[in-house]
Amino acid sequence: MERIHILAISGSLRRVSSNGRLLRALAALAPEDLAIEFYDELGELPHFNPDLEGSEPPSVLELRRRIREADGVVISSPEYAHGVPGAMKNALDWVVGSGELVSKPVAVLNASPMAAHADASLRETLTVMSARLSPEASVRMPLGAKNLDEAGLAANPEIAELLRGALRAFAEAIKSARKASAAA
Repeated sequence: MERIHILAISGSLRRVSSNGRLLRALAALAPEDLAIEFYDELGELPHFNPDLEGSEPPSVLELRRRIREADGVVISSPEYAHGVPGAMKNALDWVVGSGELVSKPVAVLNASPMAAHADASLRETLTVMSARLSPEASVRMPLGAKNLDEAGLAANPEIAELLRGALRAFAEAIKSARKASAAA
């Protein structure tokens, strides 16, 4: 069986964010046939500027390459002022025209059940970008006031089961996308 390669992106620039911890817990729970790689360079991307098309900075080209080479992308992003953080939206803006997310399976994890506005906004943006959003793999986590590290999140039965279910659903979505691509 071919290994599935997933790129995990936290929409937070904080070194120790609940979104980053959630993605690391997801990686800790992943079965052997899923490889999860982290994109931690969100803060290194320059502000999106369409005038740079054709001469994009190396950090932008690296983001695009990593998305292109992944079988799927998992995004966990906080909500700031009822929206997606600027750094996350900036990263998405850099790949709108180049198309790395077109038909790419994407799952959205939400570390805060109260972050409904950003979650809806992120899903809408991904849909407009023609990403293949996987609703079954996109879940809101009941973290609430739990201040657990990634090991604690992975050990929490309720959270671990939600994350395992999201991983199973996402693996199936990726396999389905592979079949559709091979048939085309």
